[in-house]
Amino acid sequence: MTQLQDLNSQFLINPKITYLNFGSFGACPKPIFEDLQKWQLEMETEPVQFITVDGFKYLKKSREALAKYIHCDSDDLVYTPNPSYAMSIITKSLKLNAGDEILTTDLEYGAMDKSWNYYCKQTGVKYVRQPINLPLTTKEAFVEDFFKGLTKNTKAIFISQITSSTALILPVKEICDIAKQKGLLTIVDGAHVPGHIPLNLSELKADIYTGACHKWMMTPKGCAFLYVSKQHQHWTDPLVISWGYESAMPSHSQFLDYHQLQGTRDFTAFLTVPKAIEFMNTNHWEVQATNCRKLLQANAQRFCDLLGTKPLCPINDTFLGQMFSIPIHTTEPETLQRDLFEAYKIEIPVMRHGSNIYLQYNIQIFNTQKDLDTLYNALKEIIANTELIQIK
Repeated sequence: MTQLQDLNSQFLINPKITYLNFGSFGACPKPIFEDLQKWQLEMETEPVQFITVDGFKYLKKSREALAKYIHCDSDDLVYTPNPSYAMSIITKSLKLNAGDEILTTDLEYGAMDKSWNYYCKQTGVKYVRQPINLPLTTKEAFVEDFFKGLTKNTKAIFISQITSSTALILPVKEICDIAKQKGLLTIVDGAHVPGHIPLNLSELKADIYTGACHKWMMTPKGCAFLYVSKQHQHWTDPLVISWGYESAMPSHSQFLDYHQLQGTRDFTAFLTVPKAIEFMNTNHWEVQATNCRKLLQANAQRFCDLLGTKPLCPINDTFLGQMFSIPIHTTEPETLQRDLFEAYKIEIPVMRHGSNIYLQYNIQIFNTQKDLDTLYNALKEIIANTELIQIK
């Protein structure tokens, strides 16, 4: 196995920064970044050949590699710049009637809530944000909480597999299984999932799934995907109308034509997915991720104790991956976040979610106990010397 110090040297992260925010945008290791530059150089060497001929072959190989990694048919995948773009394809295409309902949780990512709220304003559909009791206790209790929001008007469910601000792994397979039995459309936001926890779409059986490759899979920025099962591909309209719409030379798949032919754009980030998978496989990523989770869990309770709050779930692998959100009492989360960065050189999110605020540390393979001690000591100093954090 590659030694940890060797892996640390593969990342381009500024060593002067205590980097505890991998979940927002990931970070690209050198071999993957070099692969991006290889593709960009080829594109600029012969742009026409690359964009109109060779690029389609390269995209096919990349989709096949991703499909094998997440266990689905490569023809059911299209690349998008980010999950918000992917979900906009769905919200702009979905044909529900006024009074129909989409059941979700009150833990979803803000940009996704905005996308659904936009859709509902246009159509009269109701977006039902079912309250979830925190802390989570068991999968069964979560499932019971979620389906309390089910009514005779529910036509679809939308749910994160890993939540953004609360960093909770939700029992999405159990939710999808029940939703399928009830004849509901199942839509899953898996932005934080690929490269973070195992993903098997053939077992999950969600109708629609979006994930980011530029987060925990470590590809360059602007690389995500949309999966749509074959029975639903016919109603997904292109977000950008271009040559793939009513194509003069259609391929075997309208789904691919509609969403892959998007005019002139730099799609080289999409082509780095095979290199990212190779990087993870070579470096035994499941073992590395296990070590990251152990470090995260070993420190979780002491941060809650320091801040006078309680964890959002049991500190175990059922609900936690490589992100841990700590409830924090502050009236100025943005100021706290900037203070941690500017005064202590700690990159860490401090996020609002409704009336709650969370400080969240992320653990990637380059993080050590020293990083968490640096954060702990910074928070202790802020508590002692300022009023930014209130202990209740």
